Amino acid sequence: MIDRLVAALPALPILVPLAAAIVLLAGPPRVVQRLCGLLAATVALGVGVALVVLTRDGRVLPVQAGGWPAPFGITLVADSLGALMVLIATIIALAGLIFTIGAGRDDRFVHAGWQFLLTGISWAFMTGDIFNLYVSYEVMLMASYFLLTHGTTRRQAREAFGYVAINLMASTFFLFAVALLYSATGTLNMAHLAERVPQAPVAPVRAAATLFLLAFGTKAAVFPLYYWLPHAYAIPRAGVAAFFGGMLTKVGVYSLFRVFTIIFPSSGPDPVLLWVAAGTMLFGVLGALAQEDIRRILSFHIISQVGYMIMGLALASQLGIAGGIFYVLHHIVVKVGLILVGGAIEETHGTGKLERLGGVARTNGLLALVFVICALSLAGVPPFSGFFAKLLLIRAGLEAGQPGIVAVSILVSVLTLMSMLKIYTNVFWGPGTPARVPARLLVPAAALATITVVVGLQARVLFSLTSVAALHLTTPAQYITTVLRK
Repeated sequence: MIDRLVAALPALPILVPLAAAIVLLAGPPRVVQRLCGLLAATVALGVGVALVVLTRDGRVLPVQAGGWPAPFGITLVADSLGALMVLIATIIALAGLIFTIGAGRDDRFVHAGWQFLLTGISWAFMTGDIFNLYVSYEVMLMASYFLLTHGTTRRQAREAFGYVAINLMASTFFLFAVALLYSATGTLNMAHLAERVPQAPVAPVRAAATLFLLAFGTKAAVFPLYYWLPHAYAIPRAGVAAFFGGMLTKVGVYSLFRVFTIIFPSSGPDPVLLWVAAGTMLFGVLGALAQEDIRRILSFHIISQVGYMIMGLALASQLGIAGGIFYVLHHIVVKVGLILVGGAIEETHGTGKLERLGGVARTNGLLALVFVICALSLAGVPPFSGFFAKLLLIRAGLEAGQPGIVAVSILVSVLTLMSMLKIYTNVFWGPGTPARVPARLLVPAAALATITVVVGLQARVLFSLTSVAALHLTTPAQYITTVLRK
């Protein structure tokens, strides 16, 4: 019985929120909606914990849907990277949902859309098939567009059309890349592709790799494909914006890590990706410094911080990739914490514009403390998780002989700290008659701030997990053998 449950675990992060979404569409009473949504996210969180425990020593757990052997059927695979991403996605889904319920911004459509979005995200992390990765993206796109526009004005809904148009363009690139790759290799299973791509014709493989880079780069909002993100993330309510800001771009980053290591591996630092990483860091942080609204500042920081993740991938070393994955996990926690702090201020004071706020710390000392912890972690100040994430990337960059990208990363850290001080001095200091933020809006952000402190104090634990994930990506022999059952 236990063996069967373990064998089914990679499917549960998909099936649990999917089942909850279907139930929620039936329109049960509001109390039942909330309980169902919270229960589904909590169960999915428990599954994520179990997957991390089972894969922490390098174990790979494949599931072949319908009994079809790989590479002919639909394959789900839980390895250390996928398990870590599922775990962090469920943590963020639960934190964002608690905030949304606390703010009274939920109804059955929000709950159902929330669970469908978590379904698509978890599917992306668990799939071992490049076409089903595309399908999971489409599930996420439909759910995210609904959550983006639900409860908005007609004008905001029209403005959100740009988000859909750009993502549809990226999906088109993705689909063409899948077609080219299948024409060249005759397979779409990632483990099988890792074996066949080196023997495939060069031209279609290079074209497919370019299209994948464009598709995933757009989803991840890397330079120069980031222009859609700040505007789109300013539209939804804070809880939804936190879920989006934490996870959607990271699915694109995850896809880049997965595809450009196992299927299209690099033998050394990739100059194109290094330039992309540097541009993403710089243009994102400069955009943040130019803003005068909490939400927009934090949206530009999503872009900037993605640059650090791409830096880890671009270095193409085990340490660089381990540091990049560490940074992904750290950033998701810290960024969502900051967005929820901003959301609590918006819900209580009716605005996120810096010029209309001030003195919030006088009546909201704990909120100010949570902001400071997350802001310092984002800037890379010790002893928080961001310091160790950046330290790993700096060390990997120096070992790879890339002092230029290291210098950019340090400069951007300083500018990040400046932008965080801009928020703090305008929002939490100075004159004003601030209202008290309800505790129910503070709890999710406080929990995430606690996580970044704990990770900072026990960084070796998370680094050991990301090192196993990086080992699977840089030397995927075990992944390939287990999935194909050779």
